[in-house]
This record gives sequence, C-alpha cells and structure tokens, in this order.
Amino acid sequence: MHLTVEEALSIYPLSEAKLIAGSKGKHRIVKSINVMDAPDISDWIKEGEMLLTTAYLIKDNMEEASALLQTLNRRGSSALGIKLGRFWDEVPEQLVAEAESLNFPLIQLPFEFTFSDQMNGLFRAELSRSTHVLQSIMEKQKKLMQFALRSVRSRPLFDSVSEVIGHSLVVVSARGDVIYNNSEYHPSELLEGWPWQKRNQRFRVGDHVSYRTPLLQGEKCSGYLLFCAIDPLLLPMEESLFVQGAELISYHIHSGYEDYFEQAEHREFSGLLRRCLSGNLSYTDLAQAALDLKIELLQSPFCLLLTDTAATGEERQGELLRLKEEYLEHPGLREVKGIHVIIDQGLLSIYPGDRQRPEQFRDLIQVCFDNMKFDKGYYPRAAISSCKAKPEGLKEAFAEVKDCMGMLQGGGVKGSVVHYRQLELNLLLGQIPAEVMEKYCNESLRGLLSREPEYVREMLRTLEVYLENDGHVNETAKKLFIHRNTATYRIEKLSELLDVDFKKINDLMRLKLVFMFRRMLGRDLGVSSKV
Repeated sequence: MHLTVEEALSIYPLSEAKLIAGSKGKHRIVKSINVMDAPDISDWIKEGEMLLTTAYLIKDNMEEASALLQTLNRRGSSALGIKLGRFWDEVPEQLVAEAESLNFPLIQLPFEFTFSDQMNGLFRAELSRSTHVLQSIMEKQKKLMQFALRSVRSRPLFDSVSEVIGHSLVVVSARGDVIYNNSEYHPSELLEGWPWQKRNQRFRVGDHVSYRTPLLQGEKCSGYLLFCAIDPLLLPMEESLFVQGAELISYHIHSGYEDYFEQAEHREFSGLLRRCLSGNLSYTDLAQAALDLKIELLQSPFCLLLTDTAATGEERQGELLRLKEEYLEHPGLREVKGIHVIIDQGLLSIYPGDRQRPEQFRDLIQVCFDNMKFDKGYYPRAAISSCKAKPEGLKEAFAEVKDCMGMLQGGGVKGSVVHYRQLELNLLLGQIPAEVMEKYCNESLRGLLSREPEYVREMLRTLEVYLENDGHVNETAKKLFIHRNTATYRIEKLSELLDVDFKKINDLMRLKLVFMFRRMLGRDLGVSSKV
C-alpha cells in the first residue's frame, strides 16, 4: 500500500473519519495498517504504518498516551486512528495538542464502522489503483515499442518519449551539458551534485522527487536521462518504464547520423548541410540559414576536415562518434568550436581556417588519433581542405577532401592525416596516364636500374630521403642512420649515374616527380622490370 494520509481519508468508510490534529503531516505515506492490541505495540511499529486503536491501553494514563504519540512519530508511523464511543467519548485535548505540536496525524474514527471495514476499504482502493497503474504502464510500454519499431519518426525523439511516458524530461550529455529540457527547472538545479554515478537513482529537485538513469551503450555512458516531478509512491514497474525509455533513447543515439547531444542549432544546421551536399539546397540558402541559427563559421575563412575509418556498419558509426567526441573534447580543438556532421563519406567537420597554420592543424588531428585506441585495421584517416573565404567555397572544399581521402585510401600517400596543399600536385599529376608515368620513371632512372638489385634499392632510398629533406645532407644521414660522409658519397654517385646536378632546381624537380609517380603507381623501393 502506498497512499498518503490525505488520500486515505478520502476513501470510504475512512472518509467518515475526521483529522483532528497534525494536518501538516497529512502527506505522510501509509504503507500498511495495524491494530493496537498489546501494551508493547509501539515497539513493533514499522515506518509508514497507520495504527488503529480503541484507546483501551491508554485511556487511564495521559502520560502513556503522550509517550505513545512520541514513539510512533519517532519510528515513522504515518498516523494514529482512535475509535470513539467505547472507552473515550472524545479525544483528550492534551493528546490533541501533543499531536499538533508533532505534526503527527491524529484521526477520530466513527463508532459505527469496525477496524476491518476501514482496512478493507483501503485495501480495495489500493488494489484498484495498482491495477489501473499496471494497465497504464502496459499501454505506455506498447507505445514505446511501436515508436521503437517505426522506421520513420514524425516527431523529435525526446519529445515523443516524454509524451509517451507522461513526465517532463531532461537529457544531460556526458560532459554535463543540458541539451534538452522541457521541465520547469533551471539547469543549475538539475545539475546539482555533478558528476553523477552511473546508476539509477531518485533525487530531489526543488520540492519534488525526480528520477535519473544513465544512457548506456555497453560500458560507455553517453549521458543521463532525468524524469522530473515524479510520484514518490511509484511502483517498481513504473521505474522500469523510465529505464526502458532510456534504453530506447540510447539505441537511437548510437544507431543514426543525428547527434542528439549537439546544441539544437548545430543539429538543425547538420541536416541543412547534408541537404546542401546532396544538391537539395543551394549554398546561398545554407549560408543564410546558418546566419539565422547564429552560426557564423561560413561567413569567415573556413576549412573542411573529412575523417573516416576502415570499419563498416555499426562499428564504423561507433568509431566516427568516438572521433567526434575526441574532436569536441580535445583542448586544442574545443576552443575553435567546430561543427561536426556524420555523412555517408565519414565525419565532416567545419573549422575556422585562419586560426592556425595548416601544419599545426594537421598535427592537432594526428594528436587526437594518437590519444585514442583503435582495433586493428580501423585506424582513421583524415583530409583537410584548403582555406575558403566564402560560403560558395564549400563545394570546392568538399571536393578537395574527397579527392584527398581517395588518395589516402588508395595507399598512394604517406601518413594518416593530409592537407590538400600536400596533395595538390599529386591530384594534378594523377590525370597523367599510368603508362606515361612508367616511361618517365624508367628513363629518369636508367643509369641506376642496370646495377645490382640490392645496390639499386639502397641508392633509391638514399635519394628519396635526400629529396624529402630538401637536399640537406646532415638530415639525410641522420634519417638513414649513416655517417655524413657516406651520405655525401652516395649523393655524388647518384649525380654521376643519373646525370643530374643537384644544385639545379629542374633536375631536383625531375627526380621529385619520379618518386611521386612511383607512389601513385604503387611501386615500393624494390626493383622490378618496370622501374
């Protein structure tokens, strides 16, 4: 039984009784009912128990009667009902005053009804209430199931769950940001005690009881769901409904492109950006919509970052969400407040393009990758566009990152994070037919390729490192772990075999092209009949 004293007094025949003292305690919970038939009854009283008596044991001793009230109050009893007409015609004023001072409900019971009448009335009412609650829960569970199975949703996720369960809802991200709130409470009230433990628990907000449950996907907690101003007498099955709502929200959060933990403005912009990239919205309209949403990224220099992983299906989705969280939480990237959207091609991010040099930005992304653990074969790749000054540049920037990602996935580029500026020449040269590249490489290296394979491999490696370090012999020797004199000798020998002058820019560019073509053709430093 879970009724308040006030609710119990509205149920027949207890409705014929009268609350004569302790009205401030009428919200006490009645969990059970007992009849006073032994002198030591107060020693057996449980919390929430209502005690009914004829006053036989206390009728001749006001001190004992007062002590009984105090003991019942101390042990958490909900109320004391005294049946008049048998031993007392009226409740003594001293006892009434004692009950009033304790805010302990004192009830005057009518003589014509037995204790069993009173108890049966309450039990019938509780049974009826419990049955109604269970029917309501089953109906809500049915609606949640229908919502979960619906492939297309006509209403936002949080609004729908709140409406089905019938309580105001608050969603808090794992970082402690209130990203949805249709309750009457201010975020500062809702976040009291943050950070929270990952478990279901009741808590108080203002004068009301609320319920909090974590949003879990396996062991990972992506946030918390709060149901505000709940009935403190909720049945366990009603609490299970809250958990089911949290499970439904967790599933949708981790199974789709939409990021429910984004700010509403960013979430709306993400949808518009997808439409724009698919050709269903002009770049001018996108720029205006961004301004309406107070997003100014496209109004100043910006660049695009496209990130992807070799994972597929739900695993790919999970990896992209992990990368997005890393970008949002990394100290070097958090301050620039980029916008991140998961699309078919991967995780697309828009960042200010004038805050740092391309090399610095590329290094920041690499640090993010290094901070994370990835399963074998799932290590991410990222491509950064050149800086664009106007919204119309979004189309060109998107084409740049897609082209760069294509080269990364093809294995023709070193590293896992590249900038368009690095690959701009590669992309241009990629339009040259493969047979032309092979012929050029064969002719340029003819003087070397006729030597022993091991010798050719060693000299090609030396030449490649020399070119990568802009012709600095000391750096070349350091990278190859050889003496400077050895590096110098090899460079001089290469100059002789290939008939080039390393002091001339044209000769250096010819050799640089050789190694670019080799990577584009998928050649390693081994020797074959073709290069």
